[in-house]
Amino acid sequence: MAKLLEVKNLRTTFFTHLGEVQAVRGISFDLEEGDILGIVGESGSGKSVTSLSIMGLVDEPGKITEGEVLFENIDLTKLSNQQMGDYRGNDISMIFQDPMTSINPVYSIGNQLIEVIMRHTKMTKEEAKERAISLLKLVGIPEPEKRIKSYPHQFSGGMRQRVMIAMAISCNPKLLIADEPTTALDVTIQAQILELMRDLKDKINSSIILITHDLGVIAEICNKVIVMYGGMIMEKADILNLYDNPQHPYTKGLLLSVPRNVTGVKKRLVPIEGSPPDLMSPPTGCPFSPRCPHAMEICLKEAAPLFKISKTQEASCWLHHPDAPDFEGFVKVKGE
Repeated sequence: MAKLLEVKNLRTTFFTHLGEVQAVRGISFDLEEGDILGIVGESGSGKSVTSLSIMGLVDEPGKITEGEVLFENIDLTKLSNQQMGDYRGNDISMIFQDPMTSINPVYSIGNQLIEVIMRHTKMTKEEAKERAISLLKLVGIPEPEKRIKSYPHQFSGGMRQRVMIAMAISCNPKLLIADEPTTALDVTIQAQILELMRDLKDKINSSIILITHDLGVIAEICNKVIVMYGGMIMEKADILNLYDNPQHPYTKGLLLSVPRNVTGVKKRLVPIEGSPPDLMSPPTGCPFSPRCPHAMEICLKEAAPLFKISKTQEASCWLHHPDAPDFEGFVKVKGE
């Protein structure tokens, strides 16, 4: 499969009056055509800032300070805002986390859908209206001919999210970024939205980046996963390896904190002790080292590169150094 997106050493920083917040710190990953890539991590790990950086939507005081975002070999970070406007909504679309704040409350759903379609196509207003009605029908909105005249407040949370998806796919984008699209929805609507996204991927042949903190959602729809923490990538894996054979202590901690009842025996959840790092003054070494039960001296001094575990799995952990446990620095911090 051809590479649709390549993110190389991306760094995004917010320059506040209190100091520099290093939200994304040198991440790199690829997305192939037809892939559904999940980006998972707790709040503040840099997931949403990564998606906004790809879309070119990082505003002041934020700035991409380093790296490349190659979409079909075009570096999006070098484009002007006007040039990026031709990509947004057309080749790359985004489903935002909260549809109520992403849809204009004073315009009808139809007006907003028609505006997006006419902005990126040569359709007339009547043609765009027909397209908008067909999109609402595609995403499961009942009586789309009538509901197209409705306003956002007249829709439920799940219906507003469906409208957001309709807007995002209106121009058949090659890349669809979904930033926690099911967070505010109940489990029934969540399952419907995920099923809808999976079906739409097949119908319009889009690649998808799904950003969430919910490992259950990742397992439901993704085939590849990136685990982020402290603005960095801790692990990359295909979906089966991530759940069956996690290789980073942080990934293992996330999985242990998820409720499971596979054997019918109830087990107490194991929380990850400590707090996420302050990205205004992040740790010098591995960002997870202050909370890691396997932390070594080298972890406090230097972040590990991504060591290749297999063809489909990499982990940023010194435990996977080829010379471990004999190389310099392999000494437990607590002397265990």
